[in-house]
Amino acid sequence: MSESEFKLQKKFPIIVVLNDIRSLANVGSFFRTSDAFNIEKIYLCGITAAPPHREIQKTALGATQTVSWEHKESIIDVVSALKNDGCTICSIEQTERTTSLQEISSIDKAKFALVFGNEVNGVNQDVIDISDYVIEIPQFGTKHSLNVSVCAGIVLWEFAKKLLN
Repeated sequence: MSESEFKLQKKFPIIVVLNDIRSLANVGSFFRTSDAFNIEKIYLCGITAAPPHREIQKTALGATQTVSWEHKESIIDVVSALKNDGCTICSIEQTERTTSLQEISSIDKAKFALVFGNEVNGVNQDVIDISDYVIEIPQFGTKHSLNVSVCAGIVLWEFAKKLLN
């Protein structure tokens, strides 16, 4: 599919919100994965770097040209506006109250904003507090975290599957 055809096709009602992502390679991976899963838009918030940047391009492989994006300083403003527009806010994080990723089929909503957090500190607590859901990926090894861009691939696939059904 060409870039122009991709831009014109109907998108999955999924918006990705990046909360202070430090690694430019991770930012690029988000663009590439978002292109693969045909998401609506990416919001780059706080210290998250924005294109154009050589290090982002190395992993994005041109997806910064196909995926709609916007940089905003305040993630709270972005998440609040999305919530007011009818998005179901899902922070991808480990907290005391979580919904396991395999249980998202029970979430009966039509449009999602998925918030991914900083590589060290995760999703900002203020964002978690206003989220409709906190989604956790079950893990069965000795480590209790995944690289944030790997996490994105897993989560976006599960939401795309949900919307395909």
